[in-house]
Amino acid sequence: MIDRLIENKIKEALQRSPSVALMGPRQVGKTTIAITISASTPSIYLDLENRLDLQKVNDIHSFHDANRSKLIILDEVQRLPEIFASLRGIIDQERRIGNKFQQFLFLGSASIDLLKQSSESLAGRISYIEMYPINLLEFNELNTLWLRGGFPESLLATSNNNSVDWRRDFIKTYLERDIPQLGPRIPAETLERFWTMLAHHQGSVMNAANLARNLDLSGVTISRYLDLMTDLLLVRKLKPWTFNIGKRLVRSPKIYVRDSGICHALLDISNYNQLLGHPVVGGSWEGFVIENLLSIAPANVQAYYYGTPGGAEIDLLLVFSGVEKWAIEIKRSSAPSIKKGFYIACNDVQPDKRFVVYAGTDEFSLGTNTTAISLIGLMQLLKNK
Repeated sequence: MIDRLIENKIKEALQRSPSVALMGPRQVGKTTIAITISASTPSIYLDLENRLDLQKVNDIHSFHDANRSKLIILDEVQRLPEIFASLRGIIDQERRIGNKFQQFLFLGSASIDLLKQSSESLAGRISYIEMYPINLLEFNELNTLWLRGGFPESLLATSNNNSVDWRRDFIKTYLERDIPQLGPRIPAETLERFWTMLAHHQGSVMNAANLARNLDLSGVTISRYLDLMTDLLLVRKLKPWTFNIGKRLVRSPKIYVRDSGICHALLDISNYNQLLGHPVVGGSWEGFVIENLLSIAPANVQAYYYGTPGGAEIDLLLVFSGVEKWAIEIKRSSAPSIKKGFYIACNDVQPDKRFVVYAGTDEFSLGTNTTAISLIGLMQLLKNK
């Protein structure tokens, strides 16, 4: 089993907050890490997809009274969103008698209902943590991680064929089971075409009109599909940095299928040579780097990209607490060179640090206060930030 860096973060959150919500897509490892935590803490685990466990929490007050000294772990809690109103009273009652911490750990595969209900009912009583797939600091085999993605079952499969078969099953399960449970039925075939088209345009600026035309859908429907995939933590909308600097700026988000392995499965890429020869290789590498960096970034970081119609561009702009800015250019080459557009963009944005993430392992200066650095090297800097 791979040790996950997020485990300590969850334990710390449980010490300062009476309830913690661990969010992430299915099969990312939430249940495994919750069970690991429960092994060192008096706790009880309930899977709300299990009918018997669901019956146990129908009367959550009585269940809590019987297990007051234990950490109660509720998996797939989005299946019972009405429970949050009752939990608010329980937490407040425990606070009044001096028991402030480590009462509930929620695991959620679909963030939509959970975030909505908990934000209304548990404001000031809950800490949110997003669980990313396995990153490069946890599994230091870059090419395998890039090809297969960070879902444990895919990454640790015995062969590339078994890995891609798992990812195809994962995609099918989301399309045919999980997404239809979230609201009005969306045709699985249409949503798969949409998801695949996003993979083909990995790292591109969102063009809803173009997607709508190719899929024979309305722009409103495209936006609804995209919001759904974003809420499910399967797609990332990277926001543009639009601070007023007196220039025309690109204001549409960039779109990424968040897990590189899922992106490759949607495109029928099953081995490393196919990946290197595919037109999406540059966008795939860019998305892979961004997800790895954000998986380790501090909580006070906001992620953007910067672009102008004239070609000035920063692939990733990290803003720390609204003050310090890091400009990051992403290159797949092992001998990176910087285009003029990056320098122009940096003159506009005035970042505190400039990095070029490339495929090599050495760290060296490229002049103009810009450092070439490996992905794992920049992840270490962010981890220690």
